[in-house]
Amino acid sequence: MEIAGYIAALLIGLSLGLIGGGGSILTIPVLVYLFHLSPGIATGYSLFIVGCSSLAGAWKNYQKGNINFKAAFYFGITSIITVLLIRKLLIPVLPEHLFMIGQFIVTKSLVTMLLFACVMIIASLNMIQKQPIPKVDQHDHQIHFTKALIRGIEVGILTGFLGAGGGFLIIPILIFSFHLKMKDAIGTSLLIIAMNSLFGFAGDLFHHQFDWSLLIPITAISITGTFIGRRLGQDLPGEKLKKWFGWFVLVMGIYIIIHELFLK
Repeated sequence: MEIAGYIAALLIGLSLGLIGGGGSILTIPVLVYLFHLSPGIATGYSLFIVGCSSLAGAWKNYQKGNINFKAAFYFGITSIITVLLIRKLLIPVLPEHLFMIGQFIVTKSLVTMLLFACVMIIASLNMIQKQPIPKVDQHDHQIHFTKALIRGIEVGILTGFLGAGGGFLIIPILIFSFHLKMKDAIGTSLLIIAMNSLFGFAGDLFHHQFDWSLLIPITAISITGTFIGRRLGQDLPGEKLKKWFGWFVLVMGIYIIIHELFLK
């Protein structure tokens, strides 16, 4: 199963490199089902893997001039603070057994996986549905400060609770609200995901011990996938790949719900 996990880690990086997001959606299922980590611990591992992989992708985009630092800064103000507060103050005090429904015990692990499955389904639908990209001229880069702060909180909540980067939320906002070109939106999204994830992981260091012998190889493979994905993205049709990946994520989301509720 670990071999399959390392292959999946490569796919996580490929997704981040190709479409600027989506890869983090696979990280939690890979860590839980293939490496047998508990969902709570897996979110911390996911933050490091996704953060480092996104940072590698962001660096490549920076070299190409495809990052809007103003947008990344506005997003980062509230999203990083939100992630840190959740990971450092809220997650550690949540009990494993949350409540009971009759004889059925609702655990933090169960809620984490079900919420993650719902996020996967929402993300997959965003990937599958083709949205028209607005025409943008070189001078149309207005960043709406208040809107960026609010969206930053939303992305911070997602990253803080579930260890997901939130690229499927960030990219449409950067394109449709902030009028960035697709290449700039992808590069900026990777930088935002990297900042959120790595700051969130830093908060986890105070509460968890991590198996670095597991974490480093997975991260290295994912980073390699990011570079490969970045290179392939220059030749392959990004929209078609995004749609195929969306269907795969949709199936995975449905599987997680069925597995957690009926197969355990």
